[in-house]
Amino acid sequence: MQQSVLILGANGRFGRNARLAFQEAGWSVRAFNRKADRLEQAAQGVDVIVNAWNPPYTDWAQLVPGLHRQVIDVAAQTGATVIVPGNVYVFGAETPGPWYGGSPHRAQNPLGRIRIEMEEAYRSSSVRTIILRAGDFIDTCASGNWFDQIMIKGLSKGRLTYPGNPDIPHAWAYLPDLTRTAVMLAEMRHELPRFCDAPFPGYTLTGTEIAQSLSRVTVQEVAIAKMEWWPIKLVRPFWRMAPHLLEMRYLWDLPHQLDGAFLSELIEDVPHTDVDQAMRSAIAHKNRIGSLSTAKSHRAVTSTQTSR
Repeated sequence: MQQSVLILGANGRFGRNARLAFQEAGWSVRAFNRKADRLEQAAQGVDVIVNAWNPPYTDWAQLVPGLHRQVIDVAAQTGATVIVPGNVYVFGAETPGPWYGGSPHRAQNPLGRIRIEMEEAYRSSSVRTIILRAGDFIDTCASGNWFDQIMIKGLSKGRLTYPGNPDIPHAWAYLPDLTRTAVMLAEMRHELPRFCDAPFPGYTLTGTEIAQSLSRVTVQEVAIAKMEWWPIKLVRPFWRMAPHLLEMRYLWDLPHQLDGAFLSELIEDVPHTDVDQAMRSAIAHKNRIGSLSTAKSHRAVTSTQTSR
């Protein structure tokens, strides 16, 4: 029998990639329409609910508890398994790494506390839950995340703008790999603990290593430029998002990585795309970069052939 999944937030970063991954795996996929659908009706008969709802930081305190409570209540009624894309906010700056499922949740900042309380609501419920935890996303298109909105904005000029210390390791996840993993966990859900916290290792990369990968992919020297935080501080009294961006700044200067040992026990071959291939996919929407890379690659090939 074909398995079915309801995806909440199907137009967002995780949700869009999850929709593709489940479709490719042969699942029946329903995309929830918040304007037209009622959750209680949309969730009837589905095996899995992917809860990729993620309101803006400014609305987290107001919306996150209620949104997840709705999902918990519906999943408790229907028996569906819930998959939640988790993040690293719960650990805070004081939890020693590498972070794994049993690492203490010590975050004291507002966004971290909201995530802790949200996860605890699932943990204390009767709902079968999979927290698929990952670092910052690397997407296949421009989707307004740190990578495409800030870091590669100047890539056509050979510049990577980095928000922190470029020599400190940072956790990243390539979304097609992450969502393929979500499908694998969904297909083995009945073999997992009722509340399953599964960190996804993805890539642990410094800013320097990202610049090196982009240099190889674009066939140009990519230099690192430091992102200045003072403009965000300056507009803090007037821009509601600014305090939250500053609140999470510590992650750019805190060495961290996710331990994938537990996930490797569950899945023999955890999806892992070569980092250069992931970077190539992530910048494909930047036509000028693609054209530059193609032209330089052509010149390199021509030069090599001539030298022979």
